[in-house]
Amino acid sequence: MPLLSLLTFLPLLGALIILAMPKEKTKTIQTVGLLVSGLSLLVSVVVLFGYDKNLAGMQYMEDFLWIGNLNVHYLLGIDGLSLPLVVLTTLLTFLALIASMGINHRVKEYWFWFLVLEVGMLGVFEALDFFLFYVFWELTLVPMYFLIGVWGGPKKEYAATKFFLYTLFGSVFMLLAIIALYFGSEPHTFNMLELTAGRDQLLKLGMTFQWLVFIGFYLGFAIKIPLFPFHTWLPLAHVEAPTAVSVILAGVLLKMGGYGLLRVNFPMFPEVTKIFIYPLVIIAFINIVYGALVAMAQKDMKRMVAYSSVNHMGYVVLGMCSLSAAGFNGAVLQMVNHGIITGALFLLVGVVYDRAHTRDIDAFGGLASKVPLYAGIMTLASMASLGLPGLSGFISEFLCFLGAFPVWKVWTIMSVAGVLVTAAFFLRMIQKVFLGPLNEKWANLTDMTTRELCAVVPLCVLMVVLGLYPRLGLDIMNQTMTMLAVLVKGGT
Repeated sequence: MPLLSLLTFLPLLGALIILAMPKEKTKTIQTVGLLVSGLSLLVSVVVLFGYDKNLAGMQYMEDFLWIGNLNVHYLLGIDGLSLPLVVLTTLLTFLALIASMGINHRVKEYWFWFLVLEVGMLGVFEALDFFLFYVFWELTLVPMYFLIGVWGGPKKEYAATKFFLYTLFGSVFMLLAIIALYFGSEPHTFNMLELTAGRDQLLKLGMTFQWLVFIGFYLGFAIKIPLFPFHTWLPLAHVEAPTAVSVILAGVLLKMGGYGLLRVNFPMFPEVTKIFIYPLVIIAFINIVYGALVAMAQKDMKRMVAYSSVNHMGYVVLGMCSLSAAGFNGAVLQMVNHGIITGALFLLVGVVYDRAHTRDIDAFGGLASKVPLYAGIMTLASMASLGLPGLSGFISEFLCFLGAFPVWKVWTIMSVAGVLVTAAFFLRMIQKVFLGPLNEKWANLTDMTTRELCAVVPLCVLMVVLGLYPRLGLDIMNQTMTMLAVLVKGGT
């Protein structure tokens, strides 16, 4: 059975069914959306349990000729790099749709675009043909543009346009790089695996060619992560986006950039990578410390969490800069953990905003006595984000530092400052929002509903489970990450 195709296109089937339904049938639309997204999650779990973690290469591959004249193949596959991100995508989409049950404006269009977005995200992590990869990559652009631009906040049009233009700017350079690779290969191919295996042929094309193609891909991926100085679209998009869309934006879309660097740039262009790694580690340091400091200055809870994403994705890139198995494992685990933790944080910020209609940290006070369940879960997610030992954020950050330290001692030591600042702004938020005397303005505030708990509790369970037993994730990644480290260092 073509499980990857089934996994990817189930949401598309749901989107088409929703498109054919009357817009007044909102409950039926939501039921169909949840059902197909849940089925996609179930298929991803089946794939996960059937995956052989002792193998480093691709599994569940599907391959047939798509466009013969251009040698374009419909080629799908997963390994220890893509599988964790695929499962993360299906899980976060399902939980985000549960959180979207409160959307009552243009429900049909909202659920249609959300399911189309899931198709694009899953396709990016599974496609092994550059033509197909680029189709899925661009497919994520349009749904996200409408989800922010129609259902967002007061500045939604500006935020959506800025997101679209930034991402499209990077995509143009990526497209040029893909075309250059196609004509540089002999025979011409878009196959990622063949291009990686035949990278000696790319070396013969000269360092200038390699640099240009590397930078083309880097611009596309760096904007998505986002790396300094391409990060300015992210906070605005997060603040204006609906809660569930912020979850997907932080939890999955940012990971597409990190995935691209590890899938394309590093293994295909190891010689350029070894030179470019010097400025890249500085960029990672800037992301970590600058992101944390700017988050510290925020009064808006959602903007604070958004800037913390810039900070946490810096740890991912720092781990990558180690060019070691430990650093790569830490980077991928950090991508997964960041998706889980930050997804929960955005859902929790949405909970309080739905009730109080403000996200101003200074406007609250003493809420722990009024909404103890909410306070406890928010504290747990905050502790996981600041890297408290025993929760999932700690082990991935530790592995990123562990991998980077032997190679980049000074930059790693300086990057630890980001952990301290992160702890400071999360503890300040907890203190101002939940502790002290109750602000009587919020005396009628109600605690979390069953629906809200259903969306957040699974993520909290994963924070604890992966924190106490990280091997659940690392065993899946390790063989692929070890092979990738060998590839980048010049082995076979």
